[in-house]
Amino acid sequence: MKIGKREKGGVTILDLKGKILMGNGIEELREAINTAVKEENTRLLLNFAEVPYLDSTGLGEVVRSYTTVKNAGGMVKIINLTQKVQDLLSVTKLITVFETFEDEDLAIDSF
Repeated sequence: MKIGKREKGGVTILDLKGKILMGNGIEELREAINTAVKEENTRLLLNFAEVPYLDSTGLGEVVRSYTTVKNAGGMVKIINLTQKVQDLLSVTKLITVFETFEDEDLAIDSF
């Protein structure tokens, strides 16, 4: 997994690329979230446009990321869910936990 980081409108956007699976992508995501929190960038937008799949461990890491940022007084929102990831969030009812958007600018404005 590769994670690009950029800023827009006072929001840190993490562009995730690749699968988030046990042993692949978990550490990268955890490190990116922890770094953002240390730098007090707690308005985070996770861009899932190039995440074709995540397993239960990956899903757990996304939830952990949400909790870490929330405990630091911030918010995590998600944009551009692929169909498989959206289906997984729907089945697990986590779609009700995360604010999700199709449009990056709308997501940024929602903060």
